[in-house]
Amino acid sequence: MTGSPHHGWKPRVGIACNIRTDRGSDGQAEFDEPETIAAIRAALEEDGYETVILEASDGFPEKLEAAAPDIVFNIAEGKSGRCREAHIPAILEYYGVPFTGSDAAALSVALDKALTKRIAGSLGVETPPFSVIPKEIWEIPDNLSFPVLIKPNAEGSSKGISDVCTARDAKELRELISRLAGGYGEDLLAETFIDGREFTVGIIGNGPGLRVFEPMEVIFRKQNGPYKIYSYEIKKNFREYIRYQCPPDLPEEINNRMKRYAEVVYKALGCADFARADFRLSENGTVYFIEINPLPGLCPGYSDYPILADFHGIAYNKLIRAILCCALERYGMKDVEDNERVGN
Repeated sequence: MTGSPHHGWKPRVGIACNIRTDRGSDGQAEFDEPETIAAIRAALEEDGYETVILEASDGFPEKLEAAAPDIVFNIAEGKSGRCREAHIPAILEYYGVPFTGSDAAALSVALDKALTKRIAGSLGVETPPFSVIPKEIWEIPDNLSFPVLIKPNAEGSSKGISDVCTARDAKELRELISRLAGGYGEDLLAETFIDGREFTVGIIGNGPGLRVFEPMEVIFRKQNGPYKIYSYEIKKNFREYIRYQCPPDLPEEINNRMKRYAEVVYKALGCADFARADFRLSENGTVYFIEINPLPGLCPGYSDYPILADFHGIAYNKLIRAILCCALERYGMKDVEDNERVGN
C-alpha cells in the first residue's frame, strides 16, 4: 500500500512477535513476554489503531493473509540461525506488506557481531580487537591481549553471556571456549575486554527526521566476579545490580563521538525507524563500539530502549506510536503530525 490515505485514516496494525513460554533458561531470552505484547497493543489501541496479534510461528504467511494488516509492527525474533531476525521481515517484503523497523538485510548483518564490527571499523569507528572462533575448529586466538571476553557471535539479549565469560589467561580461555562450544552451535566471538564504563545510545527516525538520543550510562551497583559484565543474569535482576544515568557525566567531545558512531553504524547498515547501539569507554578515554541492535527490546520498565527514551521525556505509549509513525511516514502512508514526532 502506498500513498497517504484520507485524513484521519488509521491503519490496521499486525503485531508480529515470538511469545516467550520458557523462563527457565536463556533459550527464549530474545522472545517477548505476553505483558510486553499487551503493552504494545494497548499503546496503539489507545490512539485508535485496530490491532491483531501475528505470532511468528509455523503458518505465518497464512496468518498474515487472514489478518490482512495494512502494516506490521515487527518485534519477531525468528526461529533459528544467524539470519533468524530477518525471517519475518523477509516474508513481509515478499508479500509487499509494510512493517516497522529495519529490513531483512540490516537485521541479518547486525546480528552477526563480527561482520558489524568489520563494517564499523572500515568507517573509522573504533572497536575492541576481536577474533572469530569458527564452530568447526575451536582454535585459541593469538591476536588478543587478556582479559578476553567470549560470547556467541550471533545472539542477542545477552544470550551466552554469563557472569563467567571473561578469561584472564590462555587456560581460562580454553575452558570458556570448551564450555560454550556445544551450547549454541555457532561461531564464537572473542574480543579484548574493555574494563571501563558502559553506555547505550538510542536512535529513532529516518533521513532528516533522524534523532540520536543522549547516551545512557549503565552503572554497576555491584558485580558478580572480577569484571563488570552486563550479563544475562544481571539483566534479569537489573534493579539489584545496576542503575542508569542520562545524560551521563562525560566530556562533550566523548559524548558527541559516541552519538556520531551510533549514527554512522545505523546509516551504514541501512537501519530504519529505531535501534540501540552499545559502547564501552576505556579508562584512557577511547570510545569502543560493541554492537548495534536494530530490534531492541520494548518491555516497559525493563528494556534499555524504553528506559532511555523515558529519560528524554518520551513516555512508553508515545514511543511505541512514534516508532509506528516513523514507518508509516517512510512508506508514504501517513503525513506525520508534529505531535507524533519525537525528533529534535
